[in-house]
Amino acid sequence: LKPRWLKPRRLRPCCLAGPARERQALGARSPCQAMAPPVWLASIAAFAAFSTVDCRGASAPPGTPVATHGMLSVRGAQILDQRGDPVQLRGMSLFWSQWMGQYWNADVVNWLVQDLRVNFVRAAMGVVPDGYLANITAEKAKLVSVVDACIDAGIYVMIDWHDHEATKTAHTDAAMAFFDEMASTYGHFPNVLFETYNEPLDDDVADNWSSALKPYHERLVRVIRNHTQNIITLGTRAWSQKVDEACQDPVAGTNLAYTLHFYAQVHYGELRVGAKAAMERGCALFISEWGTGFEVLDLNSAKLWLDFADEHNLSNANWGVYAKQGEANALLTYHADENTTEGGWSMGQLSESGRWVRAYLRGEGA
Repeated sequence: LKPRWLKPRRLRPCCLAGPARERQALGARSPCQAMAPPVWLASIAAFAAFSTVDCRGASAPPGTPVATHGMLSVRGAQILDQRGDPVQLRGMSLFWSQWMGQYWNADVVNWLVQDLRVNFVRAAMGVVPDGYLANITAEKAKLVSVVDACIDAGIYVMIDWHDHEATKTAHTDAAMAFFDEMASTYGHFPNVLFETYNEPLDDDVADNWSSALKPYHERLVRVIRNHTQNIITLGTRAWSQKVDEACQDPVAGTNLAYTLHFYAQVHYGELRVGAKAAMERGCALFISEWGTGFEVLDLNSAKLWLDFADEHNLSNANWGVYAKQGEANALLTYHADENTTEGGWSMGQLSESGRWVRAYLRGEGA
């Protein structure tokens, strides 16, 4: 069944419609800067004479997750909605854009909403090799199509700098320019979250939290905060596992969360111990990537992890929307995508992991 809120988005007089393509056509960067069509000018001018209007989220289709929850914020270890109530995002992560870009389209986003019932998609924009640094225009176009589709559907979307070497000078410079553009373009939309560094590695120097990763995040946070107060998630050392370490020397600022990743085949209770310690210190966590396994599945371990996430209201995105030989955690069976890259996959085209994750996201148990 199609959710009742997945409808064509209509223009609204306050902010007009949302995505960048419409804003650009109107010569404006944000929805609240766009000029209204002439038929609305008189009424808007009169209204503006006695009222200041907050246009954030006005373009979200009625009844959608974003229309319901609005702009998200961080208070202590919790992510809250516009009313101050705890909210949990549950969705899917797209695969590295340069290698599985065929799935980066509005049809896939809408299928994820309709069939898996996600309220959140993570757009993992691959940086290297052969990614954003080599093909800026092509990779950015994929990202824009996904972000616009999520805004149209009224769900949340995370713009992820999907990199393992972001502290290298060339990568940092590119990331700063990229997030300056993305935050200025999309920062007025409550749909959009930002992830400044997918997975730092575990080098003693390049990935030291206090001397390398924290200063990197501080630079990127300043860039994004020039445009928006939307949530930013911060990658942590050792493939985004060392959240407790980061929380002992936190980045100053508001609406910040720390990235936690797990793969059920290899990560067990000890990682949850560190996560709980970070939350007890008052740090918000965001599981922006998790897997049911990797080469093989461990669904028992995955269920323990999801029970933990649900108990602590941790937002999470499963990895991921792709098909690849030898990776059992992929949503699709290998070769299942040969005839379509636009969603609409049957249960038979979903992998064992894909069917299991689908049940979890649809609230049917896992």
